[in-house]
Amino acid sequence: MDGMNRDEIKTRIYSKIDELPTLPLVLPKLLRTLENRNSNVRTVADVISIDPALTSKLLKVANSAYYGFPSEITSLQRAVALLGFNMVRSLALSMSVIDSITGGGKLRSFSEEDLWVHSLVVATLMQEISQKTGNPEEEYEHLFVIGLLHDIGKIVFDLFFNDLFRKAINEGTENARKPLFIAERDLIGMDHGEVGGMLLKRWKFPPVISEPILYHHQDQIPEDIDGKTTSLLKLADSIALKTESAEDPSLGEFLDRFSISEINEEDLRDVLNRLNDSKAKIFAFHRAMV
Repeated sequence: MDGMNRDEIKTRIYSKIDELPTLPLVLPKLLRTLENRNSNVRTVADVISIDPALTSKLLKVANSAYYGFPSEITSLQRAVALLGFNMVRSLALSMSVIDSITGGGKLRSFSEEDLWVHSLVVATLMQEISQKTGNPEEEYEHLFVIGLLHDIGKIVFDLFFNDLFRKAINEGTENARKPLFIAERDLIGMDHGEVGGMLLKRWKFPPVISEPILYHHQDQIPEDIDGKTTSLLKLADSIALKTESAEDPSLGEFLDRFSISEINEEDLRDVLNRLNDSKAKIFAFHRAMV
């Protein structure tokens, strides 16, 4: 990277991140409202309605085949009631980040649809696997956001290091044994996980979301980081990539590698079968997001 060290790369990335539009003003207000125990469906819908773009997208998602509700939902209050506060929070966060970082522009290095469909698959797998391990729903509400945003660093690379990022993609494609994140480190000095984590930390996302993203391609995870969620993201990401390459993933090998003891191979196979049944719904979800 022209002799730049990691600190110089970080400084450059931070300065570029600071050029990005900030998240919509409605977002902090919405998050406060969702966290307020006295809030109800009407008060949440009132806050969302301040932002017409967010309103439109939430209605589109609620009406998508992903949920398959029997009749068309035209009321924001009804959409909030059906989706639930946790999913409304997840969608508002995710779609706001996506809109802010892409700014409606097109990506140059890779397919935007491939990125978001992969991310939706990872988000769905994380929630499904977490359910299988017996975690209560309130413990995995953040997993959807982590899955959906885990590759957000690729967009930062596409925007600000486009030539080097394209070289990294080509290196990974030409050398099947060289994962993209290794090519990124060789050419840019960081991988997309680190950059995505930096972006979300800069935007004041809680560590429960930013840290697993930052470390999802790292072998060494510091002891004070949530290793369980990071392992879950690594597992879901690896399974998603294998299924996208039309390979039948070796689930036992994955479980050994990512050390998630609360789930067995049979449960994971069941999750994978359900995922295959959900592919059309995931594409429908993506169309509603964009």
